[in-house]
Amino acid sequence: MNTTSGLGASVRAVMRRAIKAYRDCPDMVAYLQRHLDRMNEPLRVAIAGQVKAGKSTLLNALVGEEIAATDAGECTRAVTWYRAAETPRVTLHPSDAPPRQLPIDRRDGALRMDLGTDRVDRVVVDWPSQHLRTMTLIDTPGLQSISAEISARTAGFLSGDEEPAEADAVIYLMRHLHSSNVRFLESFYDRGIARATPVNTIAVLSRADEIGAGRVDALMSARRIARRYGADEKLRSLCQTVVPVSGLLAQAGRTMRQAEFAAFLELVRARRSDVEAALLSADRFARYDGLEPDVCVDLLHRFGLSGVRLAVTLVRQGFDGAPKLAAELVRRSGLDELREVLTAQFTARAELLKARSALLALDVVLSRAVRPETQALVVEVERIVAGAHEFAELRLLSSLRLGSVKLPADVLTEAERLLGGLGVGSTTRLGLGVHATMAEQRNAALDALSRWRRRLENPLSSLALTDASRIVIRSCEGLLAEFAD
Repeated sequence: MNTTSGLGASVRAVMRRAIKAYRDCPDMVAYLQRHLDRMNEPLRVAIAGQVKAGKSTLLNALVGEEIAATDAGECTRAVTWYRAAETPRVTLHPSDAPPRQLPIDRRDGALRMDLGTDRVDRVVVDWPSQHLRTMTLIDTPGLQSISAEISARTAGFLSGDEEPAEADAVIYLMRHLHSSNVRFLESFYDRGIARATPVNTIAVLSRADEIGAGRVDALMSARRIARRYGADEKLRSLCQTVVPVSGLLAQAGRTMRQAEFAAFLELVRARRSDVEAALLSADRFARYDGLEPDVCVDLLHRFGLSGVRLAVTLVRQGFDGAPKLAAELVRRSGLDELREVLTAQFTARAELLKARSALLALDVVLSRAVRPETQALVVEVERIVAGAHEFAELRLLSSLRLGSVKLPADVLTEAERLLGGLGVGSTTRLGLGVHATMAEQRNAALDALSRWRRRLENPLSSLALTDASRIVIRSCEGLLAEFAD
């Protein structure tokens, strides 16, 4: 179901009216114009998490290139934007000086940036990447950094306490469910337009390959843990879902070199007992004499010990070419699942999430600069928020996740699905396979519509169920209208 084009047009129109109303205030006009232009840009998705959660590594995996620096220390002290462009360019935005371009320095395939000693507001990396055309990725400094100032800058960038956050959505990385992770997600909880934070936040159980002491089946264990976290009532109220991902394995798979595959072949051809003994620990493998020492160190740096173990196992099982092995490593890393979730939850909702960000910005201006002639704009914003079914869906989804609206378990599951809680595609909403025919989808929508109408008309239904039924019925009707079109 795609009705956001009408919402987007309404929001653009009210933003243009506001720009005209504040034409005598250049700063406000520039602020509003910036947020209006933002609606025509790719969705902005921030990657956040504590220090060493694997944010930059995951960003590299999503892009398919090593453009975000990763090392043992805190690589990022500034918020770094990665945007699609025709030619590469790196621009430093100091806090108290004009922007300036930095030289593009790539070492061993990875992009390096020297920020100097300036107090940096942000770094913008323009890069020719197909994967950045639909989504601008924003790498943030680690929370709970050794620098309280850096942590505060990240929290302020994401939460937007006084102004709307510059990111439309957030991927939050955590290595385990800890109270500090919950506290951060609570701080990001948006109490503005539509109260919709769970819909624009995804949690990632990062470094999933390290679970279970890095066993070959570590990623399977990580999936079980992620499902358990995803069922946690508190976490469900703060994010859409929890996806386990090994960013290191995904990055290595997306950027695998032929020389690395050749090294894995050498390990497979060597005496098995010697290789297995070497793979008992990173220290042992670094001293393994079957390969050059720098090759072993490089494999550990790029794949991790569990990744090397998995790659050797896969080559033994018949993944006998670099492309085959790389594709299987990416599949097992969980990156494909994350990309599917991003498409279903963020990309498909891009227009809605950007419209929401624009309305939040407009709300800031209207509340700070109250004028008699802008009262009509206040009324128009309230009309858009109250009348747009997309926002009604988000409000109900949020209430269901928070538990403030309680429904029977089976009814709750169907309601979340039909409201787009698992994705906004028609087959996803209807619980059908991706290859379902139009007739099958139409019949499923009619069945759902009939069920929810009966719930609405049932005199024994609770007030919560009755109110929820009206919104779900409108969602079903929207699906049917789409099929008719």
